[in-house]
Amino acid sequence: MTAQAQRNFDFLVIGSGIAGLTFALKVAKVGSVALITKKHRAESNTNYAQGGIAAVMAKDDSFELHVRDTLEAGAGLCKEDVVLTIVSEGPALVRELIDFGVKFTQAENSGDRPDQNVGVPTFDLGREGGHSKRRVLHAGDITGREIERALLVQAGKHKNITVLEDFLAIDLITTQKLGSSEANRCLGCYALDEKRNVVEVFAAKITLLATGGSGKVYLYTSNPDIASGDGVAMAYRAGAGIADMEFIQFHPTCLFDPKAKSFLISEAVRGEGAVLRGKDGEPFMKRYHKLADLAPRDIVARAIDAEMKKTGANFVSLDITHKDGEFVKKRFPNIYARCLELGYDMTTQPLPVVPAAHYQCGGVVTNVDGETDIAGLLAAGEVACTGLHGANRLASNSLLEALVVAHRAAEVAIKKHSMVEASRSPLPPWETGHAADPDELVVVTHNWDEIRRLMWDYVGIVRTDKRLLRARARIQNLQREINQFYWDYKVTPDLIELRNLAVVAELIIESALQRKESRGLHYTLDYPERDDANWGRDTVLRKI
Repeated sequence: MTAQAQRNFDFLVIGSGIAGLTFALKVAKVGSVALITKKHRAESNTNYAQGGIAAVMAKDDSFELHVRDTLEAGAGLCKEDVVLTIVSEGPALVRELIDFGVKFTQAENSGDRPDQNVGVPTFDLGREGGHSKRRVLHAGDITGREIERALLVQAGKHKNITVLEDFLAIDLITTQKLGSSEANRCLGCYALDEKRNVVEVFAAKITLLATGGSGKVYLYTSNPDIASGDGVAMAYRAGAGIADMEFIQFHPTCLFDPKAKSFLISEAVRGEGAVLRGKDGEPFMKRYHKLADLAPRDIVARAIDAEMKKTGANFVSLDITHKDGEFVKKRFPNIYARCLELGYDMTTQPLPVVPAAHYQCGGVVTNVDGETDIAGLLAAGEVACTGLHGANRLASNSLLEALVVAHRAAEVAIKKHSMVEASRSPLPPWETGHAADPDELVVVTHNWDEIRRLMWDYVGIVRTDKRLLRARARIQNLQREINQFYWDYKVTPDLIELRNLAVVAELIIESALQRKESRGLHYTLDYPERDDANWGRDTVLRKI
């Protein structure tokens, strides 16, 4: 691999979802922006978000109610000031999305709706698990895709934004890594140009991590293939604090079909009245929670897991056949069409569903402005841990958090970038050294598969210390194999992602071992009760 000329920008954005694009559009007013994304610019976790974005938009709703619902879901670990800030600033930024061209679904015959404000757009507000009111704006059942479309159109119009596709960030460049004695500062990153197979240096005054989550660390996930935890792994290697990685949200209802590749059946389907049924065809959620099928996701996922283990079934059924078929088709056109392609008519037959890894509630420690403990490095979206979600994310709060934190991070970045001098000396180019071309890529494939399977089997919905210790021993061996392979051979996209997956797996396992209680998304048979006296705090890990 040949050394390339350094690329210099005022701002570097790693990731092209709602957080990265929102930040880029705002900071581009004052400087040059490089937005790098490892696949196509629209390939992001945002693009796959079906349900919607939660915001107080109806007259029978309030910030207090949204805050209360978020705190209740978060099981005692939410930071209340962060929750209030994000909930209260959300509606104005949602309206800004509408100004950007996002077309949220409008309500029909809304004049008779008591929850709608007079004289404002009448949105078809959905309700999902854990919400006490209808407050989820959606664009059919492809909300994320619609937001992504509109923001990309805006970014394409801006002369200060350079979008670079097929660039996979490898590592952050920091003063500490360069041997400087000054306080640790992020100076940019190394990124692999996948098309030309060269590693480039990106230098920037401010870098934003907006790389999404890490669902691909599990065997079954609703996430796209890009969700390999790159941002968390890079930030950890750079010295940033990583918090609450034990809290992995498993979406309760992914379609159980080998051809579906874990196709997500949105929680909004249950919000519109769908019922979960066991092997015997009987509803079972009332036995687990007072809200039954609208219980928070962690409870629903554990209930499904328990039902499957109790009956030996491979799946449970999600039944919305009692609702009007035309309503179902109109409300969930994408889900209906995809299920029909796979041989399921959800208007006439229940869907087979299983839980799958869905959302990473922990991540890089930040404040509500997206600031990490490394100067010059910000993070927003699923990669970050602001304190909004606590031990369990309330449905559809994720797009809201990404929007608000990216906006606030942009304000911080605009203020600070003028105070940061551009590096006068060039950053060190990527050194390939004596690394050879990889000759046995089967090693990468095998290790990737092993990590995902051991995480599913040992670090899944229900945990024990015995399983976690077994997972830790194996991941440590895999880490040694992967790191040796990384240093001996030239980097490839699969190797970079494998290295990151191994780091994220280790962080999840270590965090889960530390927390000696059950809370939110972390449930262990060894410590089945919540322990506020000793564990009402975040689990924070740092690289030694």
